[in-house]
Amino acid sequence: MASAKPILLIVEDDPGLQKQLKWAFDQYEVILAEDRVSAISALRRFEPPVVTMDLGLPPHPDTTEEGFALLQEIMALAPQTRLIVFSGQHERENAVKAIGQGAYDFCAKPFDVQLLGLIITRAFHLYELRQENRRLAEKLGNDSFHGLLTRDPAMQRVCRSVEKLAPTNATILLYGETGTGKELLARALHDRSERKGQRFVALNCAAIPEALLESELFGYEKGAFTGAVKQSPGKIELASGGTLFLDEIGDLPGALQAKLLRFLQERTIERLGGRQEISVDVRVICATHRDLSSLIQTGTFRQDLFYRLTEVTIDIPPLRDRIGDAVLLAHDFVHRFAAEQNRPALGLSEEALARLERHTWPGNVRELENCIKRAVIMSEGGMIGADDIGLQTTAVTDADFSLNLRQVRDEAERRAVLRALAHTDNNIARASELLGVSRPTLYDLMKRFGIEAK
Repeated sequence: MASAKPILLIVEDDPGLQKQLKWAFDQYEVILAEDRVSAISALRRFEPPVVTMDLGLPPHPDTTEEGFALLQEIMALAPQTRLIVFSGQHERENAVKAIGQGAYDFCAKPFDVQLLGLIITRAFHLYELRQENRRLAEKLGNDSFHGLLTRDPAMQRVCRSVEKLAPTNATILLYGETGTGKELLARALHDRSERKGQRFVALNCAAIPEALLESELFGYEKGAFTGAVKQSPGKIELASGGTLFLDEIGDLPGALQAKLLRFLQERTIERLGGRQEISVDVRVICATHRDLSSLIQTGTFRQDLFYRLTEVTIDIPPLRDRIGDAVLLAHDFVHRFAAEQNRPALGLSEEALARLERHTWPGNVRELENCIKRAVIMSEGGMIGADDIGLQTTAVTDADFSLNLRQVRDEAERRAVLRALAHTDNNIARASELLGVSRPTLYDLMKRFGIEAK
């Protein structure tokens, strides 16, 4: 009969220490292994959520070679496992290296049983939280904010706006630089609305030649022009009942602006070559990286269409203005692309993180995603270095500043907390160590600045 206790795998070659640990953690079903072979065998057989291991293992207990080899195997076979490494008092460099390669935490020898117990308890708790998140994701299907990770207050306000606007039929303009995630937010608006069971139809107004754009939007009847051998509905008609997303609306030709305006007013269309009006029930979401107000001044965009399209405008901040988000997203992309490329668990070196943080990201999230994908493919070993990232760094400067010392101090502390959490991939223990404060102090700072622990 299977034990109801959580399974804890302890990899340790010292028999005395094995007995001590098994006795100290009798609330768990403790499985013992003394070397790499027996550890991998136990990992496959019992699938433990948490593993503790010494870096010095036979046949070379005086070096860390065998320990790091086991660490990489565990991360490759069971990346969700929370791995805690033991290190000597003067082996801090090895402990940090282990965390960089995927370990959850470390504990120095000789260890405090109470402290180690707290680390193990937190590891089990984190494992269960991630398992529950995975179960919920499977139950709910694709989440409408999938792929959008942020700790930035401005971007969080954007997400809250999407949640409020999604159930309405308001026509929305998403304004932001190329690569900031405009289509992702448009899909979130659709997926959180009552239209989520219907089609989401996207059309890039800048990607289709002007001569073909009208037929793409409104459709055509058989014989409407040379080559029109059958009736074909347009994007607007195909989206009926659902959502129509018009990307790069600022590039819509002037002649089509008038036809689109009429559709928005009447909610009817006529196919090319047709005489029958067709009623269409569709929600319209538009996006652009161009300043429509400037286009109105130059006469290249209709003012009346602008007012029709901007019942609500959502401004999406560029990645360079989202504190800590570049590093936060980079960690997520590394995990995703490493899995796609069948690579063992990868980490980002401090030099790579610094380079990611200093880059201004003119291509925003799309540029970051491509950069990390290339780095994952080209990297060797368990760490992605600065050379793998391969960016020309430029300094990011703030356009304005405050002379109020309290505000300056608060802003500096908030930025430091966000950066530390991003650098450590939200590991509270490592973030507090990086900041040089205790964990309770870090939790207090996070609460003070409204930063969520997840």
